[in-house]
Amino acid sequence: MKIFNIKYMVFALAVSALVISCNDDDDITGPINASTDFTGTFVQQDQMGRPGINTVFPTTNAQENAFNVTIPANQISQWQGVFSDKVDGLYAAYSNTAGTTLEYETNILGLNQTLLTTALALDVLQVAPNATGPTTYFESTSNFLTGRRLQDDVIDVSLILLFGGNDGARFNGEGGLPELVTDNVGLETGVVSPTFPYLVPASF
Repeated sequence: MKIFNIKYMVFALAVSALVISCNDDDDITGPINASTDFTGTFVQQDQMGRPGINTVFPTTNAQENAFNVTIPANQISQWQGVFSDKVDGLYAAYSNTAGTTLEYETNILGLNQTLLTTALALDVLQVAPNATGPTTYFESTSNFLTGRRLQDDVIDVSLILLFGGNDGARFNGEGGLPELVTDNVGLETGVVSPTFPYLVPASF
């Protein structure tokens, strides 16, 4: 997607061990003892940047595991080529389905295959606090990746950038081509709230 200065933050989550004495009505009657041990060497185990990246572009389980432990500073050099090969494979598969040769077409952001896979390989969420317009994963070709709102359909955005071509609608189910620019899963009405915690309670 996206060629800009990217700032990312890595958060360490400390899990505290709590020893709580409770009576039948769950009131805390005893002391709470909590401790955190930061000794030793910590090892990255997972990569959680943009949704779907580490599950779609690595081809094998071994590649996915390797990508998950690659620090962002090394992701482009190690994974851009792998991601580009995956795009080639996807287009080859749909070429066989359509009975014609299909290749990646420069997308609505003007990114060719190399630029797109370079941006996707750096799997971090960007934050642009001084951006013009609202914070958004994608609102228009002039306002994208300035952050992410709860209502942003990040999977559809990724599909459009991969399969939408230069008008965003190339693989829209017409002209003998499959519909690949949407997963057809929308945001449930009323899920997002303007006040904390911003998501309404789940309904069952």
